[in-house]
Amino acid sequence: MLDSRPSGDPILRVAVIVIAMTLGFGALKLAADIFAPMVLGVVAGVIFAPLTDMIERWGLPAGFAPAIVLILGISGLAVLIVLAEPLVWRMVDALPSIKWEVRSVIEEFKSLVRGLDSVNREVEEALGTEMPNGQGEQGGEGPMPTLSGTLYQAPVVLAQILIFGGTLFFFLLTRKGIYRWLARWIGTSRDTAIILQRFTTAEHLVARYFLTITVINTGLGVVFGTAMAVIGMPGPIIWGIAAALLNFILYAGPAVIVGGLLLAGLIVFDGLMMLAPAAIFLTINMIEAQFVTPAMVGKHVAVNPLLIFVSLVIWLWLWGPIGGIVAIPVLVMVLVMLDVFDIDDSADDPGPQAPPNHTS
Repeated sequence: MLDSRPSGDPILRVAVIVIAMTLGFGALKLAADIFAPMVLGVVAGVIFAPLTDMIERWGLPAGFAPAIVLILGISGLAVLIVLAEPLVWRMVDALPSIKWEVRSVIEEFKSLVRGLDSVNREVEEALGTEMPNGQGEQGGEGPMPTLSGTLYQAPVVLAQILIFGGTLFFFLLTRKGIYRWLARWIGTSRDTAIILQRFTTAEHLVARYFLTITVINTGLGVVFGTAMAVIGMPGPIIWGIAAALLNFILYAGPAVIVGGLLLAGLIVFDGLMMLAPAAIFLTINMIEAQFVTPAMVGKHVAVNPLLIFVSLVIWLWLWGPIGGIVAIPVLVMVLVMLDVFDIDDSADDPGPQAPPNHTS
């Protein structure tokens, strides 16, 4: 363990820490367009670090391994965009139908509310009381994204992609030097080896976690896409890919899929069958979350669920979907650096061996 050298008033230290954290989160929130792709690039670099090390062992010159990883990442992103394009245009074409279906559901709900309000007025008249008038209904639809608004956001998105790519490349290129500098800066000279080992352990732990989650989400996407094809849902492959990708964002991702499936069910099916796609996804997702993920991930990472939930809430509030992606890797890296997991630093294999119920 690192040396602990307390000095000064403990209350003062806690106050300084709280102020520093508040200012730090404020800066992260205000400069989200810069910090979000940077942190995502660092997290991606940690995830792809083992792949970079494997490529470097081929004897290629310095810089080739990060470039290969970056090219592979961009190629994979381009493939996902091409695969998602039909779904996007289908949703755009179906927007009028979606709006009509949603409006009809809202009108039915309003009719029910008006009926209840009529009963309420009759009761008030019978009791000799009356609610004041002047409370009108306010309705309206939020503005749809315009072409000019989309074009205005295009340079920001392009800049974020460039920031992400540059951060990923240079982090993979210089990460070992960064680790050595941080190890010397954080602790004393005798702590340097321990801190370096924890950086390596964090890399292996996050990479293994991400690989395991990728396998699980791929299986979920295949099963869900097959189920959609069986019930006759249009675009089952696209729905399977969307479910697999959004499942990386805990809680929020599945909620988005359920909302999309409810809208698609309104358009494609009639009667109770319109609830079938969402019900099937919820069933598959529940099986994955309650049985598959704990059985596979729990062997390597055992974190207090409250910590996971709080981390997700904070990072989603900060950066939206990007925050949801980086929340768990950042939490795991922080816990490894704080020596929360019971990991043998002297072992040859730096892979994590966390006990099942060891929580912070």
